[in-house]
Amino acid sequence: MIGLPNNTNQEHMHTIAFYNSENLFDIYDDKKKYDNDMLPTTDKRWTRKRYNEKLKKIGQVIANIGKKETEKHPAIVGLAEIENAKVLKDLIASKHLDACNYKFVHYESKDERGIDVALLYDKTLFTVEHSEIFFLELYNDAGLPDYTRDLLLVSGELEGIKTHFIVNHWASRREGQKETEHKRIAGSNKVAEIISNLKRNDPEAIIIVMGDFNDNPSSYTIKRLIEGFDLYNPMESLRTYARGTTKHKRQWFMFDQIFFSNNLLNETETSLRFDKADIFDADFLKISSGKFKGAPFRTYLGKKYKGGYSDHFPVYITLKNNI
Repeated sequence: MIGLPNNTNQEHMHTIAFYNSENLFDIYDDKKKYDNDMLPTTDKRWTRKRYNEKLKKIGQVIANIGKKETEKHPAIVGLAEIENAKVLKDLIASKHLDACNYKFVHYESKDERGIDVALLYDKTLFTVEHSEIFFLELYNDAGLPDYTRDLLLVSGELEGIKTHFIVNHWASRREGQKETEHKRIAGSNKVAEIISNLKRNDPEAIIIVMGDFNDNPSSYTIKRLIEGFDLYNPMESLRTYARGTTKHKRQWFMFDQIFFSNNLLNETETSLRFDKADIFDADFLKISSGKFKGAPFRTYLGKKYKGGYSDHFPVYITLKNNI
């Protein structure tokens, strides 16, 4: 964990989190989406029982992110791999979240797999004033549209302080890092465009960017944003050879990140101030034994049901409001 000295009470400390939920799908066939592998009748046998168990587990994780620091659930949670509004309604009504006063912002994207990003917020702490999505114009080798997740911008007041959140889920590396890099550059370009517009309207705008970027903090796509817009990325110091947010072929990656405008570091410029950053990798989220010990305890490994949480750990920052 990294951060600044904490000298405020917990009442006015807030957790801002991001979590890739690993295919949070309902059990119904949507003819407009490629959700065929997440149905009760397919090889994965995605049944109502498994769906309800997934909701409970994802809810358990969200409710506990940052709780050690703030003694309460997060004020804001960015989410990835959400199928639709129904799963969000079911999620915030689930066992661990039903008393958290959560509402959500979500738009349907044209993503080929039918997964979107979303933002949960505690309505007693955050008031939404504006939201919109940003489409990435990508094309495949045949010149046809290559649909992926939209970027989500949500602007509002966090305890009365104007704050902007940009939620991302950039293209995966499944087809190769270099082969897919242009898609993540497109995502980076779009974030740059959004930040430019926000700063044009308000040079002192508080901007928090979060997501599963499928790139590390040291990647060009992230570095250019940090350096080009005077942002701060606390996740850069969290990744080590033995720690990250997702693991592939025994290597840790820090694909899930939260970074933000530098005015959250300066106590004299705003009453919202960065406090700490960390990966929420509690032991119950990890595989407990075997050759994959310590890796994220996921819901599926291929088509085999494991009954875990996600193939990613959440990340979070805590903010203090010096009111």
